Amino acid sequence: MSYEPLSSDFYSYGSLLTAREQEALAALRAWLERDVQPIVNDHWERAEFPMEVVKPLADLGVLSFAWDETAPFENSAVFRGFVALELARVDPSVGTFVGVQNGLATGSIAVAGSEEQRREWIPKLASGEVVGAFGLTEPLSGSDSARGLQTTARREGDAWVLNGAKRWIGNATFSDITIIWAKDEADGQVKGFIVPTSTPGYAATKIEGKISLRIVQNADITLTDVRVPESLRLQNANSFRDTAAVLRQTRAEVAWAAVGTAIGAYEAAVRYATERVQFGKPIGAHQLVQDLLVKCIGNITASLGMVVRVSEMQDRGELRDEHSSLAKTYATERMRETVGWAREVCGGNGIVLDYDVARFFADAEALYSYEGTREMNTLIVGRAITGHAAFA
Repeated sequence: MSYEPLSSDFYSYGSLLTAREQEALAALRAWLERDVQPIVNDHWERAEFPMEVVKPLADLGVLSFAWDETAPFENSAVFRGFVALELARVDPSVGTFVGVQNGLATGSIAVAGSEEQRREWIPKLASGEVVGAFGLTEPLSGSDSARGLQTTARREGDAWVLNGAKRWIGNATFSDITIIWAKDEADGQVKGFIVPTSTPGYAATKIEGKISLRIVQNADITLTDVRVPESLRLQNANSFRDTAAVLRQTRAEVAWAAVGTAIGAYEAAVRYATERVQFGKPIGAHQLVQDLLVKCIGNITASLGMVVRVSEMQDRGELRDEHSSLAKTYATERMRETVGWAREVCGGNGIVLDYDVARFFADAEALYSYEGTREMNTLIVGRAITGHAAFA
């Protein structure tokens, strides 16, 4: 299948991909536009996840590209970023499902698991046989997870007993396993655990009433004397530094998803501008509308250049926390501006699902906040610039 650069990729960054990567990206785009785009507004309105997308995502390799155990071909972080972009361009919720499944759940095992754990779990997650979730955020601990984590882990012989609560956990209403991060009562260090959701004492309740990423099934989790064997403790997760190593990789992909979300809104606005006629001509022929669209493509192009460079650094082993944090905070700020301008192009029609812009406009708010708020990412970059930590 031939790859055609997106019109919204104004400087043709997709040309950096290999022919094999472009072919895989073209297949993903074709499936998304054929099978996902027609159903997402209905699922968004009903706040339901389309479970039928999981197997095709696995068959297309989307859940396996990043990992040595399952990668169908050698690929780059830039390619994987474009995968995140293509997913979010059609639907940020489906993109978020993949980010949780592939980046956070599988990524935790890949970064902090033993070789045995990698061999056992990564192929199951990559095939979609097992759905994963990532339990870090808590009701009273979000940005301060490094110090404020309240979920506890207590060693009892060959098992660990977990107690606490988690909030905003994506995929958690239907996941088979959840990676739970908890503070060891013995040494005060954060450790990770692969927790089967069928374990007694584990309960997940769907969070209702969301206005953003409604397709994503976020849950409140309670852990009441949940016992997991030592074999399910992530063997290389011994402090929050190891948790941060997972987030460093996934935060860059959230920046890519922000670019994809901005592109989705922009492309919908361009379609609308060429079809909607006012004052005897398409509104795209009016100067003020063109001004809004040019500001959108400027934001997209600047953000895309940044995330491409971040992924190149990741491929070279040069990526640091502040690099991912700058990309995440910049790309999500520009995304927020862009979806607002795209909605403005559509006028009153920009607040109904019929024209797609409304969904991107709403979903952008969640991407703006998750995987590190603007303020927290700013402080990470500020510390790197000045050498002084300004965290509260």
